[in-house]
Amino acid sequence: MNALPSISGKTRLYAIVGDPIVQVRSPEVYCEQLAKAGIDAVLVPVHIAAADIHDVFPALLKLRNLDGVLVTAPFKADALAIADRVHPRAKRVGVVNALRRDADGSWFGDMFDGEGFVRGLLAHGHRVGGKRALLIGCGGAGSAIAGALMDAGVKEIALFDKDEARASTLARLLAQESRHCDVHAGPASVVGKDLIINASVVGMRDGDGMPVDIGPLDSSVIVGDVVLRPAESPTALIAHARQYGCPVVSGVDMHSGQIDAILEFFHIR
Repeated sequence: MNALPSISGKTRLYAIVGDPIVQVRSPEVYCEQLAKAGIDAVLVPVHIAAADIHDVFPALLKLRNLDGVLVTAPFKADALAIADRVHPRAKRVGVVNALRRDADGSWFGDMFDGEGFVRGLLAHGHRVGGKRALLIGCGGAGSAIAGALMDAGVKEIALFDKDEARASTLARLLAQESRHCDVHAGPASVVGKDLIINASVVGMRDGDGMPVDIGPLDSSVIVGDVVLRPAESPTALIAHARQYGCPVVSGVDMHSGQIDAILEFFHIR
């Protein structure tokens, strides 16, 4: 049985906010990392109803012993609006998933879904530069991953979303800043692609099928999925990729990369 953390009046607070919140694993992960770093702090889950976010979130940030906040669905856009300063990569995609209180008391926001995914790729020894990618899902996570891939030097990003307008809007947004990457919206075709990424919610529930109909794959194609599932119970996309001998980057790999980046952001590591 794990020993309970020692909490006193000096203990600093971190929080993760969302609606719902029971599914998050961040408290156990970050409390362990804080303890390893010898920092007297804990991270706690905070459930805010979507209807109350504009009243409760600003009030939460007024807690004097709160040093950082992780943000999960559906509040990533709200976090961007409430931050005093925002990293350009978060401003570019319009969402924030981490807030840090700086020395002057102001709140600085950043987005780490994209950074986490790219770190997951690199941790497996995969080269990112020059790749031609198909990205499925253009919500908060997909937008951040598209931006991070562009920054990492991919040659092409084809964006697909069931909401065609959302994919087109993201493509226009990224194309404005892209000098060496062809960013465009279109069908979910794997022809000519050597990197396929599912950034949609398909795969979160048991029994979910494929996010799109992909068909046979060449064994050289790298397949990634943001959905966090254990290795013994992969998403349909990851199982499909393994069937063809493709290297895979799972939601677990992305989460690990994101943890490292956020710990650095919070000055914990």
